Amino acid sequence: MPPQDVGSRSAARGDLPLSIEARGVEKSFRIPTHRIDSLKERAVHPLARPEYRVLRALQEVSFEVHRGEFFGIVGRNGSGKSTLLKILAGIYQADAGAIRMAGRVAPFIELGVGFNNELTARENVTLNGVMMGLSRREARRRLDAVLDFAELREFVDLKLKNYSSGMLVRLAFSSMIQAEADILLIDEVLAVGDAAFQQKCADVFNDMRSGSRTVVLVTHDMTSVQQYCDRAMLLDDGLLRYVGDSEEAGRQYLRMNFAKQRAIADGGSEIAIMTDFLTRVTDAWLENERGERIENVEVGEPIRLRAVVEARQDLSNPGFTLQASNDDGVIFDVSSGENHREEGIVMTAGSRATINAMMENPLVPGRYAIVCYVGVARNEQEVAQQSVKLLDFVVFGAETPSGVVSVSGEVGVSLEEGARTEVRR
Repeated sequence: MPPQDVGSRSAARGDLPLSIEARGVEKSFRIPTHRIDSLKERAVHPLARPEYRVLRALQEVSFEVHRGEFFGIVGRNGSGKSTLLKILAGIYQADAGAIRMAGRVAPFIELGVGFNNELTARENVTLNGVMMGLSRREARRRLDAVLDFAELREFVDLKLKNYSSGMLVRLAFSSMIQAEADILLIDEVLAVGDAAFQQKCADVFNDMRSGSRTVVLVTHDMTSVQQYCDRAMLLDDGLLRYVGDSEEAGRQYLRMNFAKQRAIADGGSEIAIMTDFLTRVTDAWLENERGERIENVEVGEPIRLRAVVEARQDLSNPGFTLQASNDDGVIFDVSSGENHREEGIVMTAGSRATINAMMENPLVPGRYAIVCYVGVARNEQEVAQQSVKLLDFVVFGAETPSGVVSVSGEVGVSLEEGARTEVRR
């Protein structure tokens, strides 16, 4: 389903009441530089005091989030994102400033936190609901919805210590989305479960974008910020660097992280490679030989891909390269490393292009993702590029996975004279 126009949605949300209002929020931590950890050190230095340095995690951070808004918080590691989310959740207390939250808050800092492995799924879901502020009756009432979404109804009375890791994250995510809260605080929990369950999760977040609940999402995934968030803010070293359009927040984050990389062009001269928001994916799917949409591919069957991408700015002679990767991050060129470039054209901002690809499938059973690398030459010295995740899929088959790819071939063995010997029985 193509995403709605983020700009128009953001403007509409701006007319609604505030769900979150933060003014001048500050938070610092004392980090020990020299601690006295043993009795011997205490005996030798009885008057010594621990030494600390002060880390200013947040400095004068102010922002607003309107009711029903999907709001992103981005920044590099250590920028203060999770600290801010924990202050909003009431886990940390701010040193200065004021925060006003209008409505019931459900924090999801980490999937599965608060679950007891010695209890069953039924008991954990009920307990989790009570911890979220629901009555025991309300918590039990939502059990069916949680189990149906997680597809774990037959395991409801199994203790969590006997769950697989995949079953556990499905239960945790399902508990999160079924929470009857006005404000959801979510920290990096978008990629959970197998490919089919991830698609269900993506559908849920798309539904949230058009709902009345306020969602605050902390993430490093700029594609998610671009796809889901109405607005976003950028933190760096505890300071608020930007708040506003989600794509601009993502663009500034990418520039902050990657700035300019250097590469050697074919002629031997250096060029600068800039990471930027060039396109967004409006739809992507796999097809079978009859042109019907499918979610997964059988071992040995060709991979037929279609994707529709929309230009976010004017793109001159855009180039497209496809790669696949497995769960371990092993990358496979699925377009023979070829950069398919549309010479002599300009994709204007808002226009769309359809990518069609059919690739041989040497992949062993497992879960994979396909990424499209989009690139444009700004001038002779600078290239802009973006990696866009198109979709996740599963290669399935009866064979046991071994290695990363399966290659057809014939193997023969010949023995030299004198190497043969007779088997004695």
